[in-house]
Amino acid sequence: MPVEMVTFGADDFAAATGVSRETLSQLKLYASLLTEWNERHNLVSDASLPDLWRRHFLDSAQLNQFIPETAVSLVDLGSGAGFPGLVLAVMLRDRAFRTVLYESTGKKADFLKLVAERLQLTAVEIRHSRIEAGAAEPFDIITARACAPLHRLLDYAQRFWGPRSKSLLLKGQSVDVELTEARKFWRMELERHPSQSDASGVILEIRTLKRVASKREHTR
Repeated sequence: MPVEMVTFGADDFAAATGVSRETLSQLKLYASLLTEWNERHNLVSDASLPDLWRRHFLDSAQLNQFIPETAVSLVDLGSGAGFPGLVLAVMLRDRAFRTVLYESTGKKADFLKLVAERLQLTAVEIRHSRIEAGAAEPFDIITARACAPLHRLLDYAQRFWGPRSKSLLLKGQSVDVELTEARKFWRMELERHPSQSDASGVILEIRTLKRVASKREHTR
């Protein structure tokens, strides 16, 4: 059932996700750094800060339940302030798990590097680059939140698709419109899951992805 409490805090997050004390401690440091940096740089909207643990941390952490034990790598597209990719990297740090975060905005990439260093996330790589400029390589998990409309996001995701890949995408109330448009260009096997953090939100779990139109048609 979606969590709607505006007063949702770190302890509520821990209860909802079952994270360890050590993981919660790391995420608290992350939250503190985010609040500090947000005073100088527009990493997330100021209006979302009072509800940071639900709007950003729980929203990201809920994807963990869909990551199989056999997965060993994740790429986060348009990571912004690290949601969802960096939160998942913290939660998965005890596994042999590689995480790559793509972020084209310099200040946001700098913030991601700072958090990764302060939390000693040695298996996290931040790529200060546009997604389409990145080298094509397969990842087991492909994530994104508020990055691009679905049809364009799938174009990005295909660059990182491999035999074991699946994509976990956080989408809002316009998801049906986006799916209608995306299906003009893509054939996919997907499952929709309700969001735990937002009553109007949805998680798209995409297991297969195949283009059914040329890139020229796709970008018109």
